[in-house]
Amino acid sequence: PGGTRVAGSLSFDVDNETVQGLRTGTVSIGPLSQGQYGARVALPRIVRLLDRENVPATFFFPAWSLKLAPEQADVINSSGMHEIGVHGWIHERVQDLTEDQERELLTKAFEFWKGRLDRSPAGIRTPSWDFSPHPLSIIRDLGFVYDSSLIGDDRPYELCVNDEPTGLVELPVEG
Repeated sequence: PGGTRVAGSLSFDVDNETVQGLRTGTVSIGPLSQGQYGARVALPRIVRLLDRENVPATFFFPAWSLKLAPEQADVINSSGMHEIGVHGWIHERVQDLTEDQERELLTKAFEFWKGRLDRSPAGIRTPSWDFSPHPLSIIRDLGFVYDSSLIGDDRPYELCVNDEPTGLVELPVEG
């Protein structure tokens, strides 16, 4: 864009306390404090840096991360240049879920963000960047525009099923 030689995207997973304890019910003060640091200190610093450099980014949140620290959305939305995407309900392990459970949790997360953003979220990154056999149909049914869970290329590509285009764009993530 604008004559630049390279285009890229930045995205962040804002997991807070969901990965280290809350999704499993195994709570330990040390890991929980790391999640709190992310919400209180790290996220505002990252957003200030991006805003200062005029660099837009996407922040993928499990719904519970925002339930624990709702001010995070205001930090991200304050400049108007960043996007918030869905990252599950509580950073669930999708490989341990049935299709019905996965659909229920992704739908709850989608509806939570739709209500919080006053519009449907465009993108999703599945929890733990994991893709069970179920999410593609769920993601399409919910109306997401893109997924950012897979690393099949370093450029965007369309997801296909049985060599048929799905209309869903994959924005690769680099780990």
